[in-house]
This record gives sequence, structure tokens and C-alpha cells, in this order.
Amino acid sequence: MNTPYVLVLFYSRYGATEKMAQTIARGIEQIESNGQRVEARLRTVPSVSPITEASEPQVPETGAVYCTEEDLRHCAGLIMGSPTRFGNMAAALKYFIDGTGSLWSSGALIDKPFATFTSTSSLHGGQESTQLSMALTLLHHGMIYCGIPYSEAALSTTTTGGTPYGASHVTGADGTAPLSGDEAALCLALGKRIARLATKLDLRN
Repeated sequence: MNTPYVLVLFYSRYGATEKMAQTIARGIEQIESNGQRVEARLRTVPSVSPITEASEPQVPETGAVYCTEEDLRHCAGLIMGSPTRFGNMAAALKYFIDGTGSLWSSGALIDKPFATFTSTSSLHGGQESTQLSMALTLLHHGMIYCGIPYSEAALSTTTTGGTPYGASHVTGADGTAPLSGDEAALCLALGKRIARLATKLDLRN
């Protein structure tokens, strides 16, 4: 059997959420299964537009490639991230997830672990509600929601992002603040936790 992969599915407008995704991926790839490192599969989604004609290339010019239904169907675990949009996930990610009805009807994601992550410009910018809004759809898919336990010391010392609901990051009003040490530690911890659980709960035939 091939080594399982954890899908890191994200939307990032200005790059902060993408940096979180890359850090989470490093955490995933620190975990081994059957003597091989667990794969972190980074995927994004295209932007949505009020213009009805296609406005995005089929393959992004830079960064992660677009997620497919098959990427989602065959993952052993999922970590999903978005910037906040009025306390909710970005429309582009919601649009993609809204199109996964066939996975729901087939039960393809049942009993697979998932986690969420987000970035905001301010400390109280809707991080926790965004994480919970992402969780709602995945709970309907029958997935198992995993946050960050308080055994992670950074959860108690952070003065910026980081919640028990998942990893988070405060970018500052100008959107340029780098990940703090605590934020990065929690991204790594979240990646490692989902990778460990994914290898234990791997349901692939």
C-alpha cells in the first residue's frame, strides 16, 4: 500500500494563508508511516468572480495546483485553510466545497480526520468562527474534527494567533506580519497531529 497523504487544501489571496499551509505541510512530513514520510499534498482553489466567463487559468502560474475531487476522495486526512471573510471562509473555498456532493453521497470522507486553519488582519477578526464554519461542511461529510490540545505549550503562551479549534495567524493591518514563533509551532503541531491520526485511521483498501 502506498504511504497515505494528508491534503492541505487552502485559499490564499495575499499569501499569509499559503505560508501557513507550507508550515503545516512541514509538520505533516515529519511523521512516518511504514518507514516512509507521510506526504503533504498542497492544493488550492481558483478565485471566484461575478463575471460568468472563466477568469482563471486551468493551471495556476505559481504556487500550489488546483485541487480535484480525486485529491479529496483519496486523502487519508485533510487540513483546510482560508482567510476570514466576515467570520466565515472565503467564497472561493466555499464554492469548491459546495461542489463535493458526490463525495458526500458516496461517504468517501467518513471517519477521516480533518483540521482547519485561518489568518486575519486583527486579533479578534473572526478566527474561531471561520474555523468552525469550515468544520460544518466537513462534519456533514462524516469527518472527524481535530483541533490543537493544550498539551501544546504555544497555545498557552501565544499573544497573536493560535486556538484550540486549529492554527491561526494575525497578519496585522497591512497584512505583512510574519508567522510568530508560537503561530509557527502550532502550525507544525497541527500538521503532525493530523498526519499521526491519518496513519492510524487510514481507511484505504
